[in-house]
Amino acid sequence: MSGFDDPGVFFSDNFGSEEQSDTAQVQRTQIKKKFRDFLREYHVSAAATGVSYLYRDELRRHYNLGEYWLEIDLGHLASYDDELADFIYQRPAEYLPLFEQAAKEIADEVTRPRPENEEDIKDIQISFKSSARSVSVRALNATMMSKLIKVPGIAVSASSVRAKATQIALQCRSCRSTISNVRVNPGLEGYTLPRKCTTEAQGREPCPIDPYFILPDKCVCVDFQTLKLQEAPDAVPMGEMPRHLQLYLDRYLCDRVVPGNRVTIIGIYSIRRAAKGVTAKNREQKGSRVGVGIRTPYIRVLGVEVETGGPGRSMGNPFTQEDEEKIRRLAASPNIYNTIAKSIAPSIFGSLDIKKAIASLLFGGSRKRLPDGLTRRGDINLLLLGDPGTAKSQLLKFVEQVSPIGVYTSGKGSSAAGLTAAVMRDPNSRNFVVEGGAMVLADGGVVCIDEFDKMREDDRVAIHEAMEQQTISIAKAGITTTLNSRCSVLAAANSVYGRWDDSKGEQNIDFMPTILSRFDMIFIVKDEHDEKRDVTLAKHVMGVHMAANTTSKPTNEGEIDILTLTKYISFCRARCGPRLSKAACEKLQNRYVLMRSGARSHEIDTQKKTSIPITVRQLEAVVRITESLAKMKLQAFAGEAEVDEALRLFQVSTLDAALTGDLSGVEGFTSTSDQEELNRIERQIKRRFVIGSQVSEHAIVQDFAKQRYDERKIHKVLQLMMRRGEIQHRMQRKMLYRLK
Repeated sequence: MSGFDDPGVFFSDNFGSEEQSDTAQVQRTQIKKKFRDFLREYHVSAAATGVSYLYRDELRRHYNLGEYWLEIDLGHLASYDDELADFIYQRPAEYLPLFEQAAKEIADEVTRPRPENEEDIKDIQISFKSSARSVSVRALNATMMSKLIKVPGIAVSASSVRAKATQIALQCRSCRSTISNVRVNPGLEGYTLPRKCTTEAQGREPCPIDPYFILPDKCVCVDFQTLKLQEAPDAVPMGEMPRHLQLYLDRYLCDRVVPGNRVTIIGIYSIRRAAKGVTAKNREQKGSRVGVGIRTPYIRVLGVEVETGGPGRSMGNPFTQEDEEKIRRLAASPNIYNTIAKSIAPSIFGSLDIKKAIASLLFGGSRKRLPDGLTRRGDINLLLLGDPGTAKSQLLKFVEQVSPIGVYTSGKGSSAAGLTAAVMRDPNSRNFVVEGGAMVLADGGVVCIDEFDKMREDDRVAIHEAMEQQTISIAKAGITTTLNSRCSVLAAANSVYGRWDDSKGEQNIDFMPTILSRFDMIFIVKDEHDEKRDVTLAKHVMGVHMAANTTSKPTNEGEIDILTLTKYISFCRARCGPRLSKAACEKLQNRYVLMRSGARSHEIDTQKKTSIPITVRQLEAVVRITESLAKMKLQAFAGEAEVDEALRLFQVSTLDAALTGDLSGVEGFTSTSDQEELNRIERQIKRRFVIGSQVSEHAIVQDFAKQRYDERKIHKVLQLMMRRGEIQHRMQRKMLYRLK
């Protein structure tokens, strides 16, 4: 019984033995050696230059330029050692520091000898790029936590660059003892200071609780920036809100992205504590512990690929050899222009010239940078103006689907900030950040604005700069910056009177001349009564409705399916930037002089300035249309045939509207005197009988005919007044009754 009350002490080694820690350290050393061997030995062979040690030479070049970073292709790492690549994919936070230490050692080797004042080697930042399949923001889940992921999206806002400590120095307020080189985890996670002093001496009063404070002067800091990533509009399911994700970038990855850029992010899917407001709210609820284990996800970025670069071209959607051969065969077909026009909204009957204009808008002209630094836009702006029920909105919806980058918005639900950009307050840092609107998100593509006439005038003025200069300048809340909006604008609007009134000319339009002049083509779309056309249209509509619920979607002969057309547009915009040939330039120059002389003679005859003058802006519009027609065929130069078709499109759109008097014409076939005569007849009719009275239609026509007015014009005025609801027929259409 002697040992009964002495049970002994039992203990458990919860922290691992020294042998286990030594094994882990040896393994880490071996892995770092493999990373070092990869950077030193990986090479590519070329017939012209021979063997090239890719990363070793790149590291030397960057270091000599003072750029202490190196981008690694994960495909190269996987081909060299598949196990190393797997380490990076599965546990990037653990093995990335080893990779950066290996890069620092290789930089030390390749940069010797160095000057005396540069003996200390700088830290090297490793970034990644990959051709692996990406994951959408909507598909991210908890199983991907702490792993390397690749996510596409749009950067909608960016914070300013700030400093974050990577190593901090602590000092005790009581005993003044100092702890140096305390490492802080990277990312948005902070550091919790020790609650008790670790250097308490015997015979001295213990230091109080929470004695440490940070010495800012002895901390090592790096630059960091946060971005807000939004999933692309074409990836958002119908009826759902686009999802957002916070990004953390540090060191040389800062300032690589501006709001509106389409990017592909490679990084570590991480978590951080929830916002303070949420935690405090949860604590107020008695007995609630729901928020204790909740964390907010974010991505610690290790690589950025900007997909929208250069002159508004989309660099995404890489093309395979098979795709390129198919597209070039399609471009070589003799009637590709008409084929593309027929493939645009095939369910909509007719409107072939409008579809051809939309095709030229989708392909766009060539953006030019002049020697003095100014740029000339290559994107084409198009306005559809006219009667309701003419499929304007359907055309806009189709363009949003077929365009590689497309954003659809409605004028009544859009504000100036929503279309251009807004300055928002970051809920975490409480600093102001710039958040891009629809025209910034559509950079490199098309923005479709429906109900353009329903927008407030102040909001329409806000997009003037975005349409012509293709930039958005902001000077708010201490932020002065310029965002890119290199996109085409396709707008649809109705007349002021609902339906188009032929006699009212420019009174049908509630737009300022400044906004009208920024549209390269303006189409007046009228719902005219034509029995033959109505029969054909009715047959087409019935055919569309009968085939609506079929499972298969057959493509009619001479049409391109929507996926192929999208890829074709993306390829042409990325690979082709045509210019005008010398013969085309001379022809366009001569036609411009003729148009100017015709407008001048009209102004002399009527002794009145035209509302839509032929200026250099219209000449540049024809140049852009010509280049887009050449781009459809993948031609390096636009010839005379493209100039003729561009002039024809400009003629049937803006000039045709002007010629028929719809926009108070350039050459004025409906003269000012005819317009004044119609208005004079209307005023006299209103004086003849007051509101609420009625009069014989035959008597009115006879009275005006005696005054030598044209009978056709009298009937036209009566018809227009009926369409506006001012008069109506009564008593078997013999009497006219005035309503208003």
